[in-house]
Amino acid sequence: MQSPTLTSDLAAPSLPMHLARALRAVVGRELNRFLRQPSRLGSALVRPLLWFVVFSAGFSNVFGVAIVPPYETYIEYKAYMVPGLLGMVALFNGMQSSLSMVYDREMGVMRLLLTAPLARAWLLAFKLLAGTCLSVLQMGVFLVIAALFGVEIPWATVPPLLLAMISAATMLAALGLMLSVYVRQLENFAGTMNFVIFPMFFISSALYPLWKLEESGAWWLLKLAEFNPFTYAVEAIRYASVGQFHGLSWAVVLGCGAVFFVLALWGYDPQRGWIRQKGSA
Repeated sequence: MQSPTLTSDLAAPSLPMHLARALRAVVGRELNRFLRQPSRLGSALVRPLLWFVVFSAGFSNVFGVAIVPPYETYIEYKAYMVPGLLGMVALFNGMQSSLSMVYDREMGVMRLLLTAPLARAWLLAFKLLAGTCLSVLQMGVFLVIAALFGVEIPWATVPPLLLAMISAATMLAALGLMLSVYVRQLENFAGTMNFVIFPMFFISSALYPLWKLEESGAWWLLKLAEFNPFTYAVEAIRYASVGQFHGLSWAVVLGCGAVFFVLALWGYDPQRGWIRQKGSA
């Protein structure tokens, strides 16, 4: 006959074990889904690769990049583009994660997930971790391809670059998590994303340095770029790629990531967010 203590231990696993199971279930589900669909990797990389090949060839002599921080010499335009295109990969994957959340919500998977016997913050944090892992995986593949095209990444800068990529991917995945609260239906997703992805990408330093905007007299675009968190995600990656640290960019990326996650957590609160609204409908 089993003792009551042994029975209770089997029935109620410890919190670390419970978290490990939830982590494996949530993150493993997203990774397995991605690995079962190799076309997703191709579709995720075709856009930045097209920009990388076409724009680097067509605008290499038009966009001369002056000696501005963090660079200490003139660089090729394709080398300047790489941090911005890494940010593009993370931005689009963050929005793809948002689409996945909307789909899971319509199919009822999200409601089952949020009613699991675990704090909602942990469950959303695991969804955030899954989105970050997928972004970093795709960014790493793109970085390898860029290296094959002649963009040199010194080995000494790989660790800080990886940290910057993880931080940027986390912030943008948190943005997607927050947006999934307010995008109620799949039909509305494409239109909503057009008002998020393209302004964030183009009004930033991803494709051209901000002094170009200042030089052309586009002050309002410059100010918008300076308030764009994506700009600082790109700059954090750019500085890290040459082994430098840009404190302002890191502060904005980490701060915005935390704010986006808190807003997502608030939105998925059954007392305030979409669950209550769905229940009252």
